[in-house]
This record gives sequence, structure tokens and C-alpha cells, in this order.
Amino acid sequence: MRIKIGICGVGSFANSFIPLFKAYPQVAEVILCDLDAVKLKEKAERFGVSEVCSSLDQLCRTDVDAIALFTQHHLHGPQAVQALQNGKHVYSAVPPAVSLPEITELIRTVEQTGKIYMLGETSYYYPCAIYCRQRFGQGDFGAAVYAEAEYYHDYSHGLYQVAQWRHGSEWEKYYGKPPLFYPTHSVSMVVSVTKAYATHVCGMGVVDRHEDNLFSMPVRTTSGKTPSVMKLSSAECRMAVQPVSMNSAELATRVQLACGYTAPRPAMKNRSATKCG
Repeated sequence: MRIKIGICGVGSFANSFIPLFKAYPQVAEVILCDLDAVKLKEKAERFGVSEVCSSLDQLCRTDVDAIALFTQHHLHGPQAVQALQNGKHVYSAVPPAVSLPEITELIRTVEQTGKIYMLGETSYYYPCAIYCRQRFGQGDFGAAVYAEAEYYHDYSHGLYQVAQWRHGSEWEKYYGKPPLFYPTHSVSMVVSVTKAYATHVCGMGVVDRHEDNLFSMPVRTTSGKTPSVMKLSSAECRMAVQPVSMNSAELATRVQLACGYTAPRPAMKNRSATKCG
């Protein structure tokens, strides 16, 4: 059965997803949705999409089977709940929501509606994470006792411009994030392997001395560079989240997933006592 998908938010992030959904064999039709009429028209013409909606309200009234959210991060939670309540499956860019009440409401709405909610966490699909997940699932690694994951993102490849577009003339004021507010790309690699969840979190701030000076304000000293130690439900995990400016070659070599495991004990063989001496 082929499905019909509505894409809410047609900014730069959606540029990669619109052609992917259109090319997928099980997708029959794609509808685009955005508040910006000029952007919506341009994207519809660029990607050959005939049907568009000017709001999420309008999109929810259509016959789409699922809605993919590529809007601003603070809108994801409420918009996902709205789509689910209107009988739509949901695919959402990270993060799922920005507060505990929003996340709680999202979980309860999924349970109440029975609809599918998928979080598009990219690190879940890194080759290192896939490999470790497969081997761990097969029992090859035994029990996880320690894990470490790091995610680095090259801010010089367009992220400054994204922040400027989102926040306007005061973008530097809002550029930083609170400590451990957005560690999803690092955390997801270990969580996806172990199926464990964090029960205790301790963040250790590192002063940012980068030339852009965007994370050096007192309230954001630990925002950009915050290694943390997390106790998981079935293991202990140390994560590092550190947005830095690097070139692409270095970036490609710094994404890693390292785990410590206890190897399965080999079966003990029955042996007869040996007399020594």
C-alpha cells in the first residue's frame, strides 16, 4: 500500500527530504506546507509538487497518511501532537520537544491515538552505530558496562547563517543553548545500541575559547562544550557534545562510538581432578 505524505516546513533542511520522499516507491504523493508563501511556491516548482498547503491546520484536514515535520525545533512537540490528534502518523526532525511537559504530552498522545511517531535522529544510522547495534543484538559483545560517544559538527558549513535567519539581528544573543539541552546526536548512538536510558546525568563545563566568542557568556559557558557522565539503566556512559569549527576532512574522522563490554563467559567443561606432585 502506497502512502501520501505531507511535508511541513520547506526550508533548507527539507531540500534533502522532499526528493527522497518523492523517489521512495511506497510514497504515492507528496504535499508541501509552509507559512512562507514565496518559499512554498518556489519549492513546489523546484521539486515538481502540485499540491500545497499554507498552514499545518490545512494540511491536517487533507487525506495525507503521515506528516513530516521540518519546522523550527521549538515547534516540533506541539505540531506533532496536533498531527497525531488529527489521525496522522508523524516523522519529526530532532528534537521531539523542548520541555518535559511537551515530551510527556507527546508520549501520551501516541499511546492514545495508536499512531506511529518516528524521530529522525541521524546518528542512529551512522555505520559505527549500526555495526555495534547488530553485534550487540546478536550477543557478540556480552553485557555493556561502559560506552563513550562523540559528535562534532562543523559550524562553519552554514550553521551561522541558519542562526542568523532564525533569530534576525539578535541571533548572537540566542545562539547558545543551555548545558546538555541538545545532546541527542551523541546520546542516540549509545542508546540505540544498548536500549538503555539515562537515570543520572552530571555535566562538566568547558570554557569555550573559540574566536567566534558565541558560547563565552556566563550563562552559556557550558553550552557549546559539555562533556557529561551518565549512569544508564544497564550501563555507565560518558558522552561528549562539542560544536566546533573544523574542516570536512577532520569532521569525517572525529565521529566515533566506543563501547566497553563484558565478554560472554565460555561454558565451563567438566574436568576430573588432577594429582600434582
